[in-house]
Amino acid sequence: MTAGEQLRPNRSITKQSRAIYERIAIDIARRIVEGDFSEGRRLSGRTLMSGEYGVSPETIRRSFALLEEMDVVEVRQNSGVVVKSVQQAAAFIEVFEKHDESKKLLYRMHQIIGEHEALNRELYGIADQMFSINTRFAQANPFPIYAYTLEEHSKAIGSCLGELRFWQETGATVVGIRREGSIILSPGPKEPLQSGDTLLMVGPQDSVDRIDVLLR
Repeated sequence: MTAGEQLRPNRSITKQSRAIYERIAIDIARRIVEGDFSEGRRLSGRTLMSGEYGVSPETIRRSFALLEEMDVVEVRQNSGVVVKSVQQAAAFIEVFEKHDESKKLLYRMHQIIGEHEALNRELYGIADQMFSINTRFAQANPFPIYAYTLEEHSKAIGSCLGELRFWQETGATVVGIRREGSIILSPGPKEPLQSGDTLLMVGPQDSVDRIDVLLR
């Protein structure tokens, strides 16, 4: 196998090792752009570079191979690695910065999706609890509370609950009257009804239609 072939990166490397040699390649590219390594300069051998970055020679080889793919350096057989283009080094850095930004956005998107799923689970749990509470309340209180507001044309205005034979006609019991911002609790049979009164009643479901007939 030739030296040039040896410098081609292994595509089956792990994500972690790939991240390391990519970071080293970016750092070398930055040093080229900043003038530490000028065009035509021969870079240190793999052993020296690996000692500087504290990684294996194989990792440095992969970094050089990545830079060569972008025409930043040239790997010459039996001559080492030579800086080829400052301009390509800058382009190489820009490509990876955009890649990093895309990864950050993708990571944030996954975070938002996870938060959304968590909120959905929480909402489902709350709805389930409310359903359970309402079911228990309905079982404990089979007579729901109804509200009916008397309009100006209601034939019940001026009449008392006793005169209307309210309970006998509807099967519902008036437990309160909301009038002008206050509530009259347990109104007696002689309480006259006024326009705008809201009657609060309890009774079976089938009393709703009879209430409407009596009061409308």
